[in-house]
Amino acid sequence: MENVTLSPDGKTVVIIDQTKLPNAIEYLTLSTPRQMYDAIFALKVRGAPAIGICAGFSIYCLAQTIEETEYDAFLLKFREYKDYLDSSRPTAVNLSWALKRMEKVVLDAKDKSIVEIISLLKAECIAIKEEDIKICKAISEYGLEFLKDGDGILTHCNAGPLATSQYGTALGPLILGKERGMSFKVFADETRPLLQGARLTAFELHEAGIDVTLICDNMASIVMKNGFINACFVGCDRVAENGDTANKIGTSGVAILAKHYGIPFYVMCPTSTIDLNCKTGDDIEIELRSEDEIKSKWYEKPMAPSDVKCYNPAFDVTDHNLITAIITEHGVCKAPFEVSLKEAVQKAQDKIKK
Repeated sequence: MENVTLSPDGKTVVIIDQTKLPNAIEYLTLSTPRQMYDAIFALKVRGAPAIGICAGFSIYCLAQTIEETEYDAFLLKFREYKDYLDSSRPTAVNLSWALKRMEKVVLDAKDKSIVEIISLLKAECIAIKEEDIKICKAISEYGLEFLKDGDGILTHCNAGPLATSQYGTALGPLILGKERGMSFKVFADETRPLLQGARLTAFELHEAGIDVTLICDNMASIVMKNGFINACFVGCDRVAENGDTANKIGTSGVAILAKHYGIPFYVMCPTSTIDLNCKTGDDIEIELRSEDEIKSKWYEKPMAPSDVKCYNPAFDVTDHNLITAIITEHGVCKAPFEVSLKEAVQKAQDKIKK
């Protein structure tokens, strides 16, 4: 399934509405700034790489609607759209990364016509997606090195094809291994309060023919204690310079449990998710979401008193000391992360220069 793509005429963005899965596969066409913002904010498209792809496509489509034909006026309107989209979700760095990359195309083409700039923007947003396909395959290959046939894997949230382009990050090694005849037993945390593990990860793995067992988040400890888990595989939305990682709320708890039971904990992400300007996890802005996601979103009737207070952070930060390795498309990063992450980012930058 193409979860994020351009329409045939290249004027709009087409996404799978992930809020409707697994009960229905519905496609949405995004043509206005508000629709694009809402798709990202309301998690209709989610997963750091997929958000970046959607942002690239969106700003390209919006650039085509800009009526100004003089460069400075065009740039001003372009930046207005860019800043608006960038404000939709603060934690996932791929959003701002993709938008800055598209902005650079405009800045580097000051001497070109607006028609030429639009053409360059189209090429760039398509390149972002094509690169992600290759990146996910590379991450999957590196991650597969840490798996044996028959392993039990615990994952949290969703880091599969729906969160990226193909294969995914944390689920990529499992899907690639399945294609090569390997078998795994995966335990998927349901991932409260938005149930990405139940609605998306269980759906993707089941469709891929991988043995998957859905568990409540508070069951992670017992499956580890029972010896069912050989490794934990998760994705992430931002990596700080010191190796702290921000991922869906509940991930840090999984890492703490894994440390207690002596289970390796692997984080998988593209180098675009590494933010070397962010020194530690304390510098990562954590998005706070609506109380209704806890009290009433998935229930026929509210499951808490209407006036009770709720604390609903979308992400938490896993301390680098709990992470066995961070797996990128340019290799496996281990402690000291300040060194290995910089090396991975440098490899990515060198590849772009070539």
